[in-house]
This record gives sequence, structure tokens and C-alpha cells, in this order.
Amino acid sequence: MTGTPSGNPGPANGRASGPAARRSDASRSAILAAARERFAADGYERATIRAIAKDARIDPSMVMRYFGSKDGLFAAAVTLDLRMPDVSEVPHAEVGHALVSHFLDIWEANEELTAMLRVAVTNRAGTERLQDVFREQVVPVAARVCPDPEQVLTRAGLCAAQLMGLALTRYVVRLPPVVALAREEVMAWLGPAVQRYLTAPSP
Repeated sequence: MTGTPSGNPGPANGRASGPAARRSDASRSAILAAARERFAADGYERATIRAIAKDARIDPSMVMRYFGSKDGLFAAAVTLDLRMPDVSEVPHAEVGHALVSHFLDIWEANEELTAMLRVAVTNRAGTERLQDVFREQVVPVAARVCPDPEQVLTRAGLCAAQLMGLALTRYVVRLPPVVALAREEVMAWLGPAVQRYLTAPSP
């Protein structure tokens, strides 16, 4: 007698399947879609789990079940595109200046990046998202101008430390002496530092 085994081992990848799994996926997708719209419309601080759940037509407890917290939901929902400049079109000696100018522009125009910095300090999902952004968007820029391919990650990391340090002190912690700096002063101080990290000979 031929036929299928009486047991049902399920999918080879071990994931649940069937109506329950499809409902779960649909719920997660609805929450993420509502969260993206709500964060974009209200900003991180004003957006609430309750409002997002209402938009998704789902109970707020389900949002917490899937994502754990507002920070976790934000990290899962928000895709950060830094829109990095094409440094191949920038004079070699001006790359640092161009990057500092670019980051000042996006921090002042896009509160999602500042919110992600806040989230990354306390939330693992936010930390991992920011690491992805570094690896996928910042490292390739460093690779274009770094004089030693073996130092790309180190130099990109130093640039990130400088630029994120500025963001944290100017836009998150709002340290008065840093907030008080005019844009031209920030660029005059940080531009040469970022340029050195990217292009100077190894110390």
C-alpha cells in the first residue's frame, strides 16, 4: 500500500504554516505599514503604540507581542536611507567636508535618523539596524577613497564615531556648547578630522 506518512513534519525550514501563520504574517505586515505611516506623519516622539494599533485595526497588545516595545517597532519599521553622496564626483581633498555637510543636512531634515540613534542606545534591534546602515551605506563610501583596502572598516568606523558623536551631542543630548556651534564652525572643525580618517596615511 502506498501513501503519505501518517506524521506531518511540516515545512523543511521549521516555520509554522497554515492559516494561523498567514494571519500572523498579515498582522505583522499591517502593523509595520501603519507604523511607517504614523512615524512619518507624527515623528517618533508623538507616535504611540495605541495610534499605530488603531491604524492597523489590531489590538495594542498584539503590537507589543510582535515587537516588544515602541523602540523595537520603530527599528523594525523604519528603513534609513542616508542618500550618501557619490564621492567619486567630489575632489579628493574635499571628501571630509562634503560628508560632514551631507550629514548635517539629513540630521536637520530627517528626525528619523536622530530617533534611531536614541533607539540604538537602548534597543538591540535598533543597534542592529544602525550597524546594517553602517555596513551597507557608510563602508562603501570609505572604500572609494581609502588608500589602503585593509583599513576600510577601521577608517569608516572612525568616521562614524565622529559623525554619530556629533549627532548625539548636538541633536539628542543637546550639549549646549555643541548646539551653539554654527554650521560653518562644525564643518570647519569636523571636515578636516573626517578627511584625515578617510585619506591620511596610516599613523
